[in-house]
Amino acid sequence: MASRRPSTLPITGDPDADRLLAAEPLALLIGMLLDQQVPMEWAFRGPATLRDRLGELDAAAIAALDPADLAAAFSQKPALHRYPGSMARRTQALCQHLVDHYDGDAARVWRGVRTGDELYRRLRELPGYGDEKAKIFLALLAKRFGKRPDGWERAASPFSDATPRSVADIDSPEALARVREFKKAMKAEGKGKAD
Repeated sequence: MASRRPSTLPITGDPDADRLLAAEPLALLIGMLLDQQVPMEWAFRGPATLRDRLGELDAAAIAALDPADLAAAFSQKPALHRYPGSMARRTQALCQHLVDHYDGDAARVWRGVRTGDELYRRLRELPGYGDEKAKIFLALLAKRFGKRPDGWERAASPFSDATPRSVADIDSPEALARVREFKKAMKAEGKGKAD
């Protein structure tokens, strides 16, 4: 399975936050976790803001943090999410899962995985990752990082196709605009991004 690491993921409009998403697997997992009920840019900027507020972005440290302190970091203005308390709890659960199952190393979720089904299963087991989120993240790993285990296209479907429907399809500001247009059109038709 070929792999490559982009120098940036142009999602947030903030160069530092975009570089962090490309460089730090935990940032990418947290950004995807936060990507619900808020604009995509806001969600994926969250990991950089959290790193700045905590001094580091480390799964073991976040898992061990007093929940009230993590909630305070999420709630500090500007808040990391529309629902900072709930998302702080989900982020802590995600980090605890990484500590319990992957020694706190977020990249181990996908490192060495041989099949799309196995990668989907691992992603689906992450707290806060439902079916669609797991498929989008699988497609993101394949399209932006070149992590393409056998059968990834089927496992990530429909997010593996060429339709600009999710964060997995963003490789430029123009691509971000195309994804926005697609989502707007689907919403107008009463459909979701998987339709």
